[in-house]
Amino acid sequence: MKPVVHVVDDDESFLRSVSRLLQAAGYAVRAYGSADEFAARFDAETPGCVLTDLQMPGRSGLDLQEMVANSANPLPVVFITGRGDIPTSVRAMRGGAEDFLTKRSPKAALMGAVARAIERDADDRASRDRRHAARTRLTSLTQREREVLAGVLRGQLNKQIAKNLGLAERTVKFHRTAFTRKLGVSSAAQLAILMCDAGLTTEDLGGGN
Repeated sequence: MKPVVHVVDDDESFLRSVSRLLQAAGYAVRAYGSADEFAARFDAETPGCVLTDLQMPGRSGLDLQEMVANSANPLPVVFITGRGDIPTSVRAMRGGAEDFLTKRSPKAALMGAVARAIERDADDRASRDRRHAARTRLTSLTQREREVLAGVLRGQLNKQIAKNLGLAERTVKFHRTAFTRKLGVSSAAQLAILMCDAGLTTEDLGGGN
């Protein structure tokens, strides 16, 4: 799916000129006259970024940023405003804005910010996809398999895991074979990568210390 630059501004002439500039650069563009209009049409599944004014009737650009940040697939936001101030720009950047520009900024600065935002969105989506895939694989494990896995990731030997869980060592070996088959991994290093992709720690798996 081709990324879309969502341009939000209540200044119609600026909205048209920026949209044309981005389209001439090869971007797919959707224009909105207000944050409310954007909210009504926003599709979190579409990749891209948001380029928005700060002060607009109704919801402000900061309100829009918060709404997007709370969606299933947050889009990077670039602010471009006619009247910026330091406290507002700090708030925007702390909220995760890709950049904070004025409407007098060079076109190169604008295009650079949009390019970075779209690249960031692609990276974020890939990371979320990896996390979802890894967590889906881990949900196939039984609770006991998760506990044994936690011990393996802590670097424990089978006999240590068995003692901690009150199991026979052969039972631990059985569960290790089961979860390596289910997860499609063959080494502790691969298990560690899978856990990293899932964004989980051994504490999330259980199994004691």
